[in-house]
Amino acid sequence: METIRALIVDDEALARTRIRRLLLLERDFEIAGECVTGAEALAWLNENSADIVFLDIQMPEMGGFELLERLAPERIPVVIFVTAYDEYALRAFEVHAFDYLLKPFDRQRFQKTIQRTRARLKEMRQGSIDQRLMSLLADFQSRRADKERIAIKNGGRVLFVRMDEIDWVEAADNYVCLHVGEETHLLRETMNALESRLDPTRFLRIHRSTIVNVDRIKELQPWFRGDYVVVLRSGVKLNMSRSYREKLKPLLG
Repeated sequence: METIRALIVDDEALARTRIRRLLLLERDFEIAGECVTGAEALAWLNENSADIVFLDIQMPEMGGFELLERLAPERIPVVIFVTAYDEYALRAFEVHAFDYLLKPFDRQRFQKTIQRTRARLKEMRQGSIDQRLMSLLADFQSRRADKERIAIKNGGRVLFVRMDEIDWVEAADNYVCLHVGEETHLLRETMNALESRLDPTRFLRIHRSTIVNVDRIKELQPWFRGDYVVVLRSGVKLNMSRSYREKLKPLLG
């Protein structure tokens, strides 16, 4: 019986313990290593080999996708994503990825994955790359590029605005106004849709109709009944309603 070397990568101790216990029940599997962070797993895979990796997608600093991007293609093993992603992401995984385990998973679902893994490893040629995984990475890179800039159509022209150039955003009926320096661009999109595309560590919703780039905030001035006036470095003053005050805690320490 040929041994299958497995690497477990997850920042949650309970998740690693669950996978480890289930793998110990499979006689042909060997736990080659365990990693808590993406950076640790990257170093491990650059020095060691594994046939399969159980890879968490959401980890601090370096998630599962970023880890795979930084690995040389020939060092990428068969990947089983371990995720708590929403249904939209899971549909993408079903199309491109070899398999995924949705937290929390039971033994029956785990064994189904193991059976598929055995069959996959058997049919793979030595040194070949899983094309579905490569397609997933390509999609991820494309989505990440979409998050870095916005295409604005104006007549026959298309203007590209980088996300980090945006100072603040305000709602305007079925449009949003992007304030970029002294320029204002009109984009046909809802506030909620645009907010989902913006980096939450960089952009803050301060009002039902206002989103601000936190790097542009100069000062916060108390206003009536728990509201604030947000003063930007440009001198622009924006109202922040108290219902969004909770989001200010990281800024206020």
